[in-house]
Amino acid sequence: MTPVLNRRGFLAAGLGVAGLVLTGCGAGSGAGTDRLRVAFAAGGSRESLDPHVLPLYVDQARAKACFDTLTGWSQDMTAQPRLAESWESDDSGRRWRIRLRAAPFHDGRNVTADDVLYSLRRITDPGTDGIAAALFRDLDLTASRATSATELDLVLNRPNFLFPLAWGAPGTEIVPQNATDFTRPVGTGPFRFTSFEPGGPALYTAFDGHWDGPPAVRELEFLPVDDEEARIGALLSGQVAYAHDLTPAGAARLDGDDRAAAMAAPASANQFLVMRVDRPPFDDPRLREAVRLGIDREELVRIALLDRGRVGNDMFGLGLQYYPEVDQVTRDVGRARELVRAAGAQDVAVELQTSGADPNFDAATTVVARQLGEVGIRVSPRTLPSENYFKAIRQQGVFSQNSTGSLPIPDYIGRRMLTSTPTYDFTGYRNPEIDRLYYAATGTADEAARAESFRQILQRLRADSGGLVWGVRDWNVGVAAGVSGLEPARPNTFAWANFARAGLG
Repeated sequence: MTPVLNRRGFLAAGLGVAGLVLTGCGAGSGAGTDRLRVAFAAGGSRESLDPHVLPLYVDQARAKACFDTLTGWSQDMTAQPRLAESWESDDSGRRWRIRLRAAPFHDGRNVTADDVLYSLRRITDPGTDGIAAALFRDLDLTASRATSATELDLVLNRPNFLFPLAWGAPGTEIVPQNATDFTRPVGTGPFRFTSFEPGGPALYTAFDGHWDGPPAVRELEFLPVDDEEARIGALLSGQVAYAHDLTPAGAARLDGDDRAAAMAAPASANQFLVMRVDRPPFDDPRLREAVRLGIDREELVRIALLDRGRVGNDMFGLGLQYYPEVDQVTRDVGRARELVRAAGAQDVAVELQTSGADPNFDAATTVVARQLGEVGIRVSPRTLPSENYFKAIRQQGVFSQNSTGSLPIPDYIGRRMLTSTPTYDFTGYRNPEIDRLYYAATGTADEAARAESFRQILQRLRADSGGLVWGVRDWNVGVAAGVSGLEPARPNTFAWANFARAGLG
């Protein structure tokens, strides 16, 4: 029997650290075992083994173990080859020729161009509800075709010289042609699926035939441990070798401990304040600017992130390709008060929607409420349920908190800020000029012109969109002493949650 470990937010009650006892799982994570145990927050009924759905980080990590994508995202969010050994576009940027490497599925059959085309059709099928579907909205699958078993042409309805970025996004894994049942998934990844208990552990076994070499451990087991304190307890007690997604406070607990350490990828998760520009009171740009000038980003990073992050500059993508150099926004209490008065909103009462969906929200809420009170905006926090928080703020939000892991800047804009992709909209901001600049950027082979278009987009979003990035926090995971082969990695990159080279000392 395998117990469920403290599913905060999904079960009414759970086990605390004192109740963290793993049974039926074999030996611990120390020397002498060849099973790497990793602890992730789980999602109960929301979890999925379908690599094109992936609602949770644990789903993405399991998919990475079992499947491969055509490309992978590097740490600066550029495309690097994976199943696609090489690629090239024609001069128009509308036709891409992909050459596949020799890579076997777990059942021994080599991946083919038809598998790729089937996977793309499935991703873009509305019935799949694929998380990466928006990235392929301009793909013409009728005109796209296999030219041989290992080559294919992808045809676009409009030019996109950045199209290979889309092939490495979460939810773009290549599956066997005609695959529909993912209860026992078959992929080309470094680990073969072995077993999964819904809401419980998932076990994978090393695939010695992996095209990039066999994994360093024989077995990989994902354990559901929702509560961060319980993940840290399991790590320090030797029950797991890896604990995913630690808050700054959780990472600080490991400082100086010889049993485990926090591994941090700098500037990896953007912390937002989100104002709806299409609803009162933030349909008034003066009040949005008052918030922008009224918050103290340095204090927020110091208190809410415990200095384990960097001050944000109200734009997504700090440290990534196409992020422009601009003057840092600083607090101006006097000007913020003037703007509140000019808007006729002295002592306006605003609800700040928050939740435990991101454990950094609580501390930030307290600081933001105090800071904005000093400029004449009365903020009262309202905590919403974690399980549907992001859906709720998309539908009913006025003033809320949000957080986003690393994505390529073109991916972020293409999914969230275009008039054609309102699914991921949190601010209500729509501007046809953003669409024009985006398609100008992706539709040119001139890198300088592309960078300029993205600079203009980010500047416009910064000034008008209602989404303020106040901080960019480090991405922290806990790793047991003696574990090798892991590296600090931004979420969504190829190296993030990649256990193919992880070894147990």
